[in-house]
Amino acid sequence: MKTEHILIIRFSALGDVAMMVPVVSSLARQYPHVRVTVLSRPFARPFFEGLAPNVHFMSADLKNEYHGVKGLNNLYKRLIAKKFTAIADFHNVLRTKYLRMRYSMAGYHVAHINKHRTEKLRLTSEHNKQLKPLQTSFQNYADVLKKLGYPIHLDFDKITVDAAPVFELLNTDGKHEPWIGIAPFAAHRGKIYPLEKMETVISQLVSQKPTARFFLFGGGQKEMEVFERWKQKYPRITIAGTLFKGLGEELLLMSQLDVMLSMDSANMHLASMMGTRVVSIWGATHPYAGFMGWNQKEEDAVQLPLDCRPCSIYGGKKCFRGDYACLNNISPENIVERI
Repeated sequence: MKTEHILIIRFSALGDVAMMVPVVSSLARQYPHVRVTVLSRPFARPFFEGLAPNVHFMSADLKNEYHGVKGLNNLYKRLIAKKFTAIADFHNVLRTKYLRMRYSMAGYHVAHINKHRTEKLRLTSEHNKQLKPLQTSFQNYADVLKKLGYPIHLDFDKITVDAAPVFELLNTDGKHEPWIGIAPFAAHRGKIYPLEKMETVISQLVSQKPTARFFLFGGGQKEMEVFERWKQKYPRITIAGTLFKGLGEELLLMSQLDVMLSMDSANMHLASMMGTRVVSIWGATHPYAGFMGWNQKEEDAVQLPLDCRPCSIYGGKKCFRGDYACLNNISPENIVERI
C-alpha cells in the first residue's frame, strides 16, 4: 500500500503561516496514518516542530537559495525526491503556481486555495459596500484539503508547552501577578493604534494594575526605540525581544500571558495559537475579512462602526477620509476597559 504523504505549501507573512497551525494540527490528528510536510520560510519552524508525530517541516529560502525560476526548479527536484502523494497550495501566488504546475504536469494530485477576492473587494469597496462576514482563512485552508480527499473538522485547541524555561529566564518560581502582553505595531499604518494613545493605555493599566508585569512584543529598530522610552517610564515593563531569544521562546512567554493586546497583526495569531485571550484593535481592516485570531471572541475586538470600514484587507491602502478616524477615534479608556 502506497504511503499517503501530503505537502502543504505557504510562503508568506508570519500571521498567515501561523493561521495554518489549527488546520495542520486538525489534519494530522484526524488522519494519523498520513504524513504531513509543511513547506514554508525558515521562521515558521517553531510552529510545526512537535505539533504532531506525523507533521514535519521543510524550510526554503526563496530570496537566496531558491531564487528565480532556476531556484524553483532546484526546489522542485528536492521536493520530488520526497515522494509526496498530494500537493496542497495554501498560498496561490506566482512561485507556488509554478511548483503546482510542475507537479500537475507530472500527474500529481494538486489543489490550491480560493482567496475569495471578489467578496473581499465588495467588503472593502468605498461605495456599495457589502458588510458581511466572509469565510475564515482557516476554512479556506481546510477547503484545499477537502479537494484532495481529506475533509477535516477544525477542532484545534492550542499548542501545549512547558512553561519552566519562561520562569527560569524571568528568574521567578512561577506567576504571582497578572502578565499582560502588548504588541502595538503592524505592517501598515491603517492597522496601528496611535503610539501616544497606546502609551496612555499603558499608563492607565499600570495605574489600575500596579502589581502586573507588562511584556512588549516587536522587533524592529524603530519599535525598540519606542519600547526603550516606555520601559524607562514604567519599570514593570519587559521588552520580550531583549530577554527571549528567537520566536520559539517568545511563543512560550505568550502561552503564559493572561491577555495579549494586539493590532490585527501576526502577534494576534501567535498568541491565539498558544491559547491566550487577545484584545485586538481594528482600524482599516475588519474581522469580517476572515482574519480574526483562532478561537478569539468578537467582543474582544475593539473597533468603531464607521461606514468606510473596512477599506482594506491588509491595511495598506490610503485612508479614504484622510484622518484615520477608525483608529484615532478609539479612546484609550475603551481599550483599558476591555482588557
